[in-house]
Amino acid sequence: MDVPHWQRKLSNKHNAREFAVMHACMVSELYWKGRDLELLDFTVLPENFVIRPTIGHSSGLVFLMRKGVNLMDKKSYTTEAIKEILKKALEKNRYLEFLVEEFLTDEKGQYRIPDDYKFYTFNGEIAIIQVINRLGPREGFDSCYDAAWNQMPDISAHYPPAARQLPPQCLPEMIAQVKKLSKAYGVFVRVDFYATPRGAVFGEFTPTPGLGKSFTPMAEQLFIDNWGKHCAGTI
Repeated sequence: MDVPHWQRKLSNKHNAREFAVMHACMVSELYWKGRDLELLDFTVLPENFVIRPTIGHSSGLVFLMRKGVNLMDKKSYTTEAIKEILKKALEKNRYLEFLVEEFLTDEKGQYRIPDDYKFYTFNGEIAIIQVINRLGPREGFDSCYDAAWNQMPDISAHYPPAARQLPPQCLPEMIAQVKKLSKAYGVFVRVDFYATPRGAVFGEFTPTPGLGKSFTPMAEQLFIDNWGKHCAGTI
């Protein structure tokens, strides 16, 4: 918080993890962090793990590895092939780093592409919760709810609607942690969480979801109203 608009630092996914831990939120186990891929030893990793960049969006360069298969694109990868892809990304962006993390299971203990619980928040207030049942980086279904889990109209024109689903068992924990993080953040931000057997686990902050595109007129008005009510005078 030592500079104006310090929240920009939290777009870095490692910084976001640290911020969440500072606020007593649970995060996935971190196995490795860095850009020197010669120091990344795949032999000490568990059978299932996740690789994601510290900078990025739309699940780019994310490897959700289960027994050698990346669930994001359903393709098998050798460790050498993964390193080659990461090296090429580093050549394009020298500020990039990679996180190798725990593969979080769902509440039933299954290894699959996790459901995203995306909380659109305004200075501690939750405007809407979007649940994305993801099939791939840009494929899936979504449904939307208020904080009491009453279903609301879809906010995205990108995903086809999913049937109404039950709330995660850890929803009260998610809501409490989301409100705490959002209040600390101070302005609008989308806060992502996952539901796991051990409870709610923080994912990341997204300050400009979809660059403001692909939202329905209803969603845009909902965000405008909440900004005026809870974030007036901020940018």
